[in-house]
Amino acid sequence: MQSPITLDALRALDAIDRKGSFAAAAKSLFKVPSALTYTIKKLEDDLNVVLFDRSKQKAQLTSAGKLILEQGREILIATDRLESAVKELDSGWEREITISRDTIVPLNPLLDTLNEFNKLEHGTSITISEESLSGGWDALHSNRADIAIGVSDDLPKGEYQITEIGRVNFLFAVAQHHPLAQLKRPIEASDLLQYPSLIVSDSSILLPTRDTGLFKSKRRIRFQTMQAKIQAQLAGVGVGFLPRHLIQPYLDSRELIEKECTVARVNPPLFIAWHKDNKGNACAWFTQALAHKKWLT
Repeated sequence: MQSPITLDALRALDAIDRKGSFAAAAKSLFKVPSALTYTIKKLEDDLNVVLFDRSKQKAQLTSAGKLILEQGREILIATDRLESAVKELDSGWEREITISRDTIVPLNPLLDTLNEFNKLEHGTSITISEESLSGGWDALHSNRADIAIGVSDDLPKGEYQITEIGRVNFLFAVAQHHPLAQLKRPIEASDLLQYPSLIVSDSSILLPTRDTGLFKSKRRIRFQTMQAKIQAQLAGVGVGFLPRHLIQPYLDSRELIEKECTVARVNPPLFIAWHKDNKGNACAWFTQALAHKKWLT
């Protein structure tokens, strides 16, 4: 008897859970919403269970839906790996690879690398994704990415190869018109209680999420990317630590003012990471080329 739980159904469940709605999920899968609705309804009918709680504005999985998706994601990961292995068997050059970039690292070194790869004229298609905090490790773990740029060293790496690309220099900076910019002494923890703190959200889906650079504040405002956080601090929305290599032009123009702060902030090393068992030529080329770029200067 054929199982009603098909790969298409699992991909639909995964997309709806990640995107939060049937419409957004359908767009990400290049399908019309009605097709996605039909897939989920048929699966519910075949299994005689309800997979989504439709009483709320955002599509939320029921207990049955969570169980199917949790184990189904492992099936999707295994299927993707098998498909990639078959496609790479003949030429050695992957049909496609995905490179995940943490938003704490600049885009230009990656663009330079892509220009260099284009000159080789191989047929490998490349997808660039953006992650934050544990999201790069999660992308590797879930096979959403083949290479992750800008991952930290705080998660297990037994099955991965890593290369350090530098250490982040975090500093406390505020907009030139922010009240703290006029303070003539070091910023104390008590000063921060008066203002919102700006935070980059963790994009991890399967692995544990984390927060960095947290301190007690009036409230927290979260952004999806480091670039969005920087723009918010330029606008005076809140305060927080920022990486020097991304804000140096704003420091030079005095749009952001660096302030001494008594609250401690760790300056972590960042890495490029990839699966040890990835033997594809494109992955090998990119990991070597990316490791020689200047990322944090």
